[in-house]
Order: sequence, then C-alpha cells, then structure tokens
Amino acid sequence: MATTTFRNNMVITGDLEVQGQITGGGALAAGSGIAGVGTIHGVSITRNGTVIETKILLDITGLNCGGTAGDIIGVDGQANCHIGQITTAVNGAIFAGYMRCLEVPAGGDEDIDLYAADESTGTEDAAITGLAETQLCNSGDLSLGTTVVLTAFPADGQYLYLVCGTATAAPYSAGKLEIVLYGV
Repeated sequence: MATTTFRNNMVITGDLEVQGQITGGGALAAGSGIAGVGTIHGVSITRNGTVIETKILLDITGLNCGGTAGDIIGVDGQANCHIGQITTAVNGAIFAGYMRCLEVPAGGDEDIDLYAADESTGTEDAAITGLAETQLCNSGDLSLGTTVVLTAFPADGQYLYLVCGTATAAPYSAGKLEIVLYGV
C-alpha cells in the first residue's frame, strides 16, 4: 500500500481515484466587514467534468443584523461586508445554487436573504438597495435544515451579501449557513 504526503500534511494511504480537476479552497476572500467576526469556516471549489461547485460554510456568530428589512448583515457599523467575489474564471458562470441552514440563527433576524451586488463596499445596517444589487434568494425564517434554492444568480465580478429579511437590530449569538453555487 502506497502512502503519499502532500503539502499541508495531507496524507493519502491506499488508492485514490481523481476524476476531473481538484482545486483548493480560499479563492473567495471575505470583506473586512465580515472577516474576523463572522467566520468563513471553509470554501471549496471543485470541478467535476464541466461543472464547478463552490461551497461556502459561514458562521454568522458576532455579525450584526440591521434595524430595517433589507439592511446588510456584517460587523457593527463596518463597510465591506461581502462574503466574497464570484468570478467566472474561478467559479464558472453560475447557473444554479442554494443556501442551507446548518445552525439556526439566534439573536439577530432569522430571515436572512442572499444578494449579489456590483460593489464590494456595502456597509452593515445600510440598505442593500443602495448598491447595484440582485436578490438571489428570499429565505423567510430559517430553521434547521431549511434549504432555499436560488431564483437568480450572481454575475461575473459580483460580491455576495447576507441581508436582513425583517427588522431585528441585534448581534447574532449563533447561526451557520452553507451556500453552494454551480457554474460552468
């Protein structure tokens, strides 16, 4: 049985079959208005044939929900509250996706919507409509396991934002979301 050790201490013992291309995560970089408080636990970008799958696991604990429906979620009073930028070169042209609740949001609003905007400068507690934006999904109140299919898709170069669906000005004490995008 062969053992192969790769960079970052990844060890494979035995057989490994790879179909398509495997690429590392980290191609999405969160803005300063989320990084350090809201935690992106992992980003993986994988290719299976011509389909590119982008997965983002986000812990929203410590982020703040604005006081008005449609406000951007992020670090209290901070700008650049985007999750990351979608590019065709890395993520493909997005044609499908969903957002899933892995831990119920607590403290802030449970109604969290996903948006894409042309600008990276969106500020917490500011209306998403102040940006050139598109609503990707309207989740309603999230509960454990809720999966919301995207009804629109981010264009090349757009930034992803979480937005309050209703008015609850408070920090989140819990909440984990998975965002999955499919591109070609």
